[in-house]
Amino acid sequence: MRIASLVLFTLLAVGTAGPVAPAVAQDAAPQPPRWMSIGAGRALMRTGPARTYPGAWLYQRPDLPLRVTAAFQEWRRVQDPDGTEGWMLVNLLRKTRTAYVRGPGAAAMRDKPSAGSGAAWHAAPGVVGRISACGEGWCRFDVKGKAGFVEVGDLWGVDPGEVLP
Repeated sequence: MRIASLVLFTLLAVGTAGPVAPAVAQDAAPQPPRWMSIGAGRALMRTGPARTYPGAWLYQRPDLPLRVTAAFQEWRRVQDPDGTEGWMLVNLLRKTRTAYVRGPGAAAMRDKPSAGSGAAWHAAPGVVGRISACGEGWCRFDVKGKAGFVEVGDLWGVDPGEVLP
């Protein structure tokens, strides 16, 4: 009887020890907020984190940068450059860093990260390109092979002061 009580007590103690952390994290990326981009040719933004929620927007623009503001299972709450927010499946997104040119006029894509440097190209508002080597207020911005340095203030998809290798 004593042994049965001891076994029962041990099982109860183990069963009430609290939740056990999963061995492998679902998403090893940093916690929100963070930046991702649309990786699919067609990506549906929903009003909630399940397929039962209605679709709000259908994006047909791969590489469009999105700010991830929350995560729930395989869903990510995202914000687009216009401020629209909703939920997308994580498999529609990728970690490729992109940016969207914002502002009333074209952004100068300079030869060097300096306002005094010559402009090799100009990118119109709404143009999407890949970013790399961000630091000191500038990012290297590549639009289909045409690259230059753009001031961070002209881009949506990178935080002020953010440094990328």
